[in-house]
Order: sequence, then structure tokens, then C-alpha cells
Amino acid sequence: MDSWVRFNAQSQAKERVFRAAQYACTLLGYTLQKAGAGAELLKTVSQLEAHMSLTRKMLRLGNSAEALEAAKRAVHLSDSVLRLCLTVAHLNRAMYFACDNVLWAGKTGLLPQLDQHKWSQRSFRYYLFALILNLTRDGYELRLLMEREARSQAAKSPPSPGDDLSPSSPATPGAVVLPILTARLRRELHLLVTVLYGNPPLLLDLLKNSCDIFIPLDRLGIYPTGPGFVGACGLASSILSILTIVHPWLKLKP
Repeated sequence: MDSWVRFNAQSQAKERVFRAAQYACTLLGYTLQKAGAGAELLKTVSQLEAHMSLTRKMLRLGNSAEALEAAKRAVHLSDSVLRLCLTVAHLNRAMYFACDNVLWAGKTGLLPQLDQHKWSQRSFRYYLFALILNLTRDGYELRLLMEREARSQAAKSPPSPGDDLSPSSPATPGAVVLPILTARLRRELHLLVTVLYGNPPLLLDLLKNSCDIFIPLDRLGIYPTGPGFVGACGLASSILSILTIVHPWLKLKP
């Protein structure tokens, strides 16, 4: 199993490059269609996108084993929230890859009677669940880091004169509540920017998952956004994924 996981990791960069090319074709096809390009050119771009997708599916054969190994490692995490989110997310990824492998067999003719639409919808559902859990994990880690940064800032600087104001202050309550809420919002925004600026892996993972989630939402018909937006999101998330492979320190751990 370990040798297969190591071998599989070597193909991740190639798969990401093909993924970027596939969604670039999606975006290009949408742009050409809006520009009134000829049917022959649009057909060529569509066929190229289909070939890229099929190549990606071939490169992902066996990725379920890697996802299962990641789930086994996540089970031993000490943080219960991270343990739950990552373990279930990896299990959903394993099911997504398994469905994707079956779909590849159908597209190549190995399973000619396969209902490709049903298996495609099934794989996107698992993909969506995994992304929701990944975003939950990102939000949880972001909240922890913001609380830690707030405690650090409070220890370094004394409270400002307006910090002891509360909505129950006498006289003109409305005039007091609004500045307090504005100040709190400003502090939260400052904490958010500070934490994300100081944690590039978390920022990249949050951006990547935020872009990716629109893909299954569109394909499942939950929140249709169109091929142009899907292509742009897929291309952006693919570039971010390539960055984490080129620079491993940018990959969020665990």
C-alpha cells in the first residue's frame, strides 16, 4: 500500500496540470461561444476538454487507496473537530475517486452499459461533501488562530478607553451601540487579515476549496453558475494546487 501511495503521489503534479488545461478549455469554449466563434472551433475545444478529462481520470486510478491512507492517519489526530472533519472528508474523497474510476471504465468502453450520468452525479455528491468538510476544517482553524491572535494582541497592549463601553450604557443607546458594533467588526476584520497574511497555507486552502465548491454545485444543479464561471474557478483552484506541489510548505497540514 505504501509503495502505491508513493508512486501515486508522483502523478499528482501531472494530474493538476491536466486539470488546469481542462478548465482552461472550459473557459476558452465559453469565451469563444460568447464571441460568436464557428461551430467547428467550438467542437474542437470541446473534444480537447473531453480528452483532458479522460486523461485526468486515468491518472486518478487508485487514488482511493491514498485517500483511505489519509483517513487512517486523520483518525489519530488529537483535536476532535479536525479528526472528524478530515477523516470523513478523506472517506468521501475515496468514494469520489472510486466512482470516478467506474466512470472512466464507462467512458473507455470497458463498461458499455454503465449509466454515466448517474455515476457522474454520484461522484460529484461525494466531492461536494468532501469540500464542505474541508471548508468546515478551514473555518475551524481560522477561528482558533483568530482567537489566539486576539489573546496575543490583548496581552501586548492595554485596553483602549472605549473598550469598556457596552450596549447597556445610559443615554442615547442607539448612538452607543453602532460605534461598538463598528469597532468590533473592524477588530474582527483586522484579525482575519492578520491571520490569513501570516498563514499562507490556510489562505491557499481556503481559496482553493472556495473555488472548487462551485464545480459540484453547478454540476448537481444546486447552484448553477455556467461553464464560464466553473472554468474560471477550476483553473484558479488548479493553479493553487500546483503551487502547493511546487512549494510543499504551502500545503495545509495535517
